[in-house]
Amino acid sequence: MITYTTYSEAGGVGKTTTAANLAVAHARRGRDVLCIDLDPQEGSLSYLFEVDDDRSDGTADNLVRHLIGRPKGEFRDLIRETDEAGVDVIPSHNMLENLTRNLMKAAEIEEDMHPEDEYEWPKHEQLLRVLRENDVPGDYDVIICDPQATPGDALNNAIFATRSVLLPVELSGKGALSIQGLDDLVTGLEDEVGINVGVLGVVPVGFKRTNTQEAQLSKLEESEFDLPVVFRERASLMQHMWDFRTSAYGVLEDERDPNGEYELETLEKYDDLAAGIEGEFE
Repeated sequence: MITYTTYSEAGGVGKTTTAANLAVAHARRGRDVLCIDLDPQEGSLSYLFEVDDDRSDGTADNLVRHLIGRPKGEFRDLIRETDEAGVDVIPSHNMLENLTRNLMKAAEIEEDMHPEDEYEWPKHEQLLRVLRENDVPGDYDVIICDPQATPGDALNNAIFATRSVLLPVELSGKGALSIQGLDDLVTGLEDEVGINVGVLGVVPVGFKRTNTQEAQLSKLEESEFDLPVVFRERASLMQHMWDFRTSAYGVLEDERDPNGEYELETLEKYDDLAAGIEGEFE
């Protein structure tokens, strides 16, 4: 079982497009993939894979209801097939915006009713609980969690369930803080959820070979983290993922011709990255 979370402390650096393209890359390598969208923002995996139709329906069953023990249906009914063969998604829902508040309410009830006075309900273990209780891991080769780019209970649940993290970073002023804080980020995650977290790699995206980016890349290469691949800037390809609501593979195979060989090389890099991640779990 290959499980990991894509995470960046800065938003808009390519976290979700990386998760989507890796999901498709794994699937095209013959893997059954489940993506769990824990990002309450509109521009999330659920939007890209066109499974976001219930996200604002307050009466709809959703992942949060299952995490807090208040489901309105079968957990497996949350799982949606996508147009990408081999890729299923548990969609995001607007209720994720209030995940922390709802988990705290659930914790209060569980702790009040527990016979042990010192019992503490493990709110960051609830995603793993519902996955196991519903035998979901047995149906998939790869599970990818994509929480929003801020610390919190969605990230903690994702990390506890997957135990591994892939860190897309942007080599720019916006991403510089994330790069500088990678050590603290990983240590903080481990302290928060009480487990060791495996770092599958740091993945620079949007690389344009500016002097600033070259300097930041050198720092990363000197760090303890593995850099399995560097993605050059592919603004048109990434934008068309959102425009056409598909993966980079879908853009170049179904929506438009490649602008050049370099765009096809980007797909090869996703293939290589997916293969490398799978190798880490062998």
